Amino acid sequence: MRVVMFGYQTWGHRTLRALLDSEHEVALVVTHPKSDHAYERIWADSVADLAAEHGVEVALRNRPDAELTARLREVEPDLIVANNWRTWIPPEIFTLPRHGTLNVHDSLLPAYAGFSPLIWALINGEKEVGVTAHMMDDELDAGPIVLQKAVEVGPRDTATDLFHKTVDLIEPTVSESLALIASGRTDWTPQDRTKASFFHKRSIEDSRIDWTWPAEDIERLVRAQSDPYPNAFTFYQGERIHILRASVSRGRYGGTPGRIFIPEGDGVVIVAGADARYGQNHGLALERVRTDDGAEHAATDFFRTMGGYLTARP
Repeated sequence: MRVVMFGYQTWGHRTLRALLDSEHEVALVVTHPKSDHAYERIWADSVADLAAEHGVEVALRNRPDAELTARLREVEPDLIVANNWRTWIPPEIFTLPRHGTLNVHDSLLPAYAGFSPLIWALINGEKEVGVTAHMMDDELDAGPIVLQKAVEVGPRDTATDLFHKTVDLIEPTVSESLALIASGRTDWTPQDRTKASFFHKRSIEDSRIDWTWPAEDIERLVRAQSDPYPNAFTFYQGERIHILRASVSRGRYGGTPGRIFIPEGDGVVIVAGADARYGQNHGLALERVRTDDGAEHAATDFFRTMGGYLTARP
């Protein structure tokens, strides 16, 4: 098959590697120009550089245009493969190849369509995450499923851990999907749209800690915002504090959410939960923090005096 790839960052890079290692011809690669956006500087292996190393034509676009559409018609691909393409691919492009367009998405669709699926899945306490290869249709991330691969979420896994687990699924997922498509298979599995969920891109605001959340939820937020992602943060005496590591306290603590309460083990417990006044909640034991100047501290060194509050705003 003659294949065109649309992709960006490490996800696109791994997809292109799978295509280059296959028996199929990679006729054109479409990728975005380099970006200064915080999330797009993370996992930024270059699709363009990999294509150039293998003598494959590269088109740089922020979104498809008439010139690109005309070039695709000249190439006459049998299949388009997309992974982490950041803008809409219109029907005149995704229906152009005789086999259509295969999209690779880093969630177990139909759940977590859209953006930042690993981070949202970890925040929400999902037991597994994975990668889905599906045929593209008019609705984002909604087409019939060709292949899925899943991995377990460990009790202390961070979003960084889950990235490494799932990015390693991309190449086998693409390779096996290509083999199924090339064999003539078309009996793909429709998505159950009653189970669909769609998430927006994360921003700095989404990393702000709300101490009325249960400690278990905040602990997952901290793991979901692990380096090199922007960390979960709170404010102490007007200064922003980034939370690098935390755990749910062994004891149950009552009072007002955000109260800096008591040392426990290697951490300092912060009262958490909207109903913390009843004294039935676990707190969040902060273990390691970072200030805005980049300095890291053990929480037991940083919070020398108990009392006072951590707040959502200065």
